[in-house]
Amino acid sequence: MGTQDLQGFLFLLFLPLLQPRGASAGSLHSPGLSECFQVNGADYRGHQNRTGPRGAGRPCLFWDQTQQHSYSSASDPQGRWGLGAHNFCRNPDGDVQPWCYVAETEEGIYWRYCDIPTCHMPGYLGCFVDSGAPPALSGPSGTSTKLTVQVCLRFCRMKGYQLAGVEAGYACFCGSESDLARGRLAPATDCDQICFGHPGQLCGGDGRLGVYEVSVGSCQGNWTAPQGVIYSPDFPDEYGPDRNCSWALGPPGAALELTFRLFELADPRDRLELRDAASGSLLRAFDGARPPPPGPLRLGTAALLLTFRSDARGHAQGFALTYRGLQDAAEDPAAPEGSAQTPAAPLDGANVSCSPRPGAPQAAMGGAVCWLREKGPRRWGLPGAPGEAGLCGTDNPEGCPCPAPPGTPRLRVLLRATGL
Repeated sequence: MGTQDLQGFLFLLFLPLLQPRGASAGSLHSPGLSECFQVNGADYRGHQNRTGPRGAGRPCLFWDQTQQHSYSSASDPQGRWGLGAHNFCRNPDGDVQPWCYVAETEEGIYWRYCDIPTCHMPGYLGCFVDSGAPPALSGPSGTSTKLTVQVCLRFCRMKGYQLAGVEAGYACFCGSESDLARGRLAPATDCDQICFGHPGQLCGGDGRLGVYEVSVGSCQGNWTAPQGVIYSPDFPDEYGPDRNCSWALGPPGAALELTFRLFELADPRDRLELRDAASGSLLRAFDGARPPPPGPLRLGTAALLLTFRSDARGHAQGFALTYRGLQDAAEDPAAPEGSAQTPAAPLDGANVSCSPRPGAPQAAMGGAVCWLREKGPRRWGLPGAPGEAGLCGTDNPEGCPCPAPPGTPRLRVLLRATGL
């Protein structure tokens, strides 16, 4: 695996967000059929009720009939997690993707992931084979024990590339659309490694790249495509303090329609403003105490300037909004046409994963302990018996398999992590 440009990669977490090449094209296109705008599908409210590839697995239990488990409709009385008198896949605990219970008791495999083709955020292009000769993405690369999706996006954006690929939980590669044209898609389930820097995100797999457009989470841009998506800065990570970002929006048409798919700001001092690009007049303003109204928001202007500012304490998930240009200000607000993005990576069937425990000292890398991961209030904890623990990241080409109850699928951590 290439590790050129490691010197620059050491500063990934501190690089400014620069406008990527090609951002003016508004490359986050065709969001119309996407049901998810968060990288882990926590906002999924669709109707798939079976696990496995494209719903071909086991039927889900009803959330109002799972009182013996940690998550049920009784534990979500306000409906914040989308639980209720149904058996649709959901992600109430911030896992890497929607899941559901498949067994009444917590013996063996009692929950599974759902593979939902329409639940993959716009900007994710799919899981690709990386044989290393030549690399799937031919630009700079590096590794980090704090890797998240946005850390890699920011690195490649700074280098001036259009695409960013995450691999093996800790590696980042940059490339262009020409790389993608000769790339080979892998099964979505091959991109199954949890990001070393975020337990709720996936960062590729063993010889597999999860590829994103670098415009996701950028702090500025000029969007001219007929329709698209704008994410808050640092997305899918939380936005940071003292952010001051702007996006110019000018799709073809006489008017604009915006729909907020996600809106979560920390407090009233974190503010998003919508201004007429020609006159500068303020059209709408939203903040942590005044969210946008549900449903489409129609604005009688052809060009819009969006500005977002957070205060010194600002930290929250942020926002995701879809836009489309209207040829006529009186046009009917029908859903825009488009195709869903390439499916991302499910981790169907596994209730154990092997990766650094969140908050573990950096020195622990190279000798990290495998941590059992169960559905419930305690997401991460030590294995129950001394014999269940093992070292990961040792210098071994096969990696260290995680401990697991008999019959449980295993996941591995890839080795040779370098960088931060």
